[in-house]
Amino acid sequence: MTTATSHLDPALRAEALASLLAERGLIDQATVDSFIKAYEQSVGPMNGAKVVARAWTDPQYRARLLADGTTAIAELGFKGAQGEKIVVLENTPRLHHVVVCTLCSCYPWPVLGLPPSWYKDPSYRSRVVREPRQVLAEFGLVLGDDVQIKVFDSSSEVRYMVLPLRPPGTERLTEEELAALVTRDSMVGVAQVSGP
Repeated sequence: MTTATSHLDPALRAEALASLLAERGLIDQATVDSFIKAYEQSVGPMNGAKVVARAWTDPQYRARLLADGTTAIAELGFKGAQGEKIVVLENTPRLHHVVVCTLCSCYPWPVLGLPPSWYKDPSYRSRVVREPRQVLAEFGLVLGDDVQIKVFDSSSEVRYMVLPLRPPGTERLTEEELAALVTRDSMVGVAQVSGP
């Protein structure tokens, strides 16, 4: 790209493009704003964090979540496009799951929002399958040799979400306080949840 905007970060370029399209009457700015608001406030990792916190505090919900992720997630009101079939993978002290979509960027939008750019990057998509331990280390997650790593490939038919390990020292936290600790990356499996 040789235009004057080629050096701008993607957010600024997207804003410039949206302004130009609105100026020409090709999109309605109110519609764009409503989509942005929905993904900032209603759809995103905060939904998945609520699912995780509920599973950490309610053993019966956790069992339902692991047996039928889609239905258990819908119990909390999170469903819709890109969430028709969600399987939840539980991390344990000896087993760590990480999620990828090797073909494109299939991702459980109702609980994680839009996929981050690194999730769509061809390097992540190919390398995490072949060398998951090294890729996780690049994210800052170093797991012991006694921890088995399993990589799950999301598709248009099945999307995966990780139920991360609950960090020690959180036994007295409320569900809301627990949810605040959970990150998108921990629900993809490239990070762990840190305690308060």
